[in-house]
Amino acid sequence: MNALIVRGGWAGHEPVACTETFRAFLERNGFTLYVVDDLDVYTNRDALASVDLIVQCWTGGRMTAEQENGLVERVRDGAGFAGWHGGVLATGYEAAQYQHMVGGRFINHPGGFVDYTVDITGKHPITAGLASYAVHTEQYYCHVDPALEVLATTTFTGEHGAPETAGVVMPVAWARRFGQGRVFVSALGHSPADLEVPQTRTMTERGLLWAAGLAIPQG
Repeated sequence: MNALIVRGGWAGHEPVACTETFRAFLERNGFTLYVVDDLDVYTNRDALASVDLIVQCWTGGRMTAEQENGLVERVRDGAGFAGWHGGVLATGYEAAQYQHMVGGRFINHPGGFVDYTVDITGKHPITAGLASYAVHTEQYYCHVDPALEVLATTTFTGEHGAPETAGVVMPVAWARRFGQGRVFVSALGHSPADLEVPQTRTMTERGLLWAAGLAIPQG
């Protein structure tokens, strides 16, 4: 199995440190890793053809049409795509096909770093055995595709100068099929510390495996 890690963009989301958080996990699960810091890898159809999983952590990127088409077509043809926070949700705003594939886009995080609850919803191998839990980080308000398979949500209170959000139940993590490929997205992961929260780490690791089409160990 081959995993391509694409990282860069805005340094505030620590793309190198965040992706390194999962290096050993991916290697233990049989992946050979290829790490790049250039979105142009998405234009290399030969390189993408051998990739089983694409892990992206690139906040604020602007994709060319060729980059967008290469990525979207590879996922549609069967590669997994996974990522978290701004690395997938706050990038490629002009890329409609990319936005459709990911299933959501970041709009705002009222109050910056706040306390809130992540509620586990439904039944899925990615979240099996996990219970709702508290976090202190950015509460992402996103525009999302109604066709997503939602794995976790958060409920906005309307505080922090955003009364219009009161009562809104917002997806925090989701999975979706895209053509022959699989997509896993989590809004959690501003920093390595956020990704090390046990429930978040478990959900993210399982999401990586699921996106690659691998069985998820339970327990």
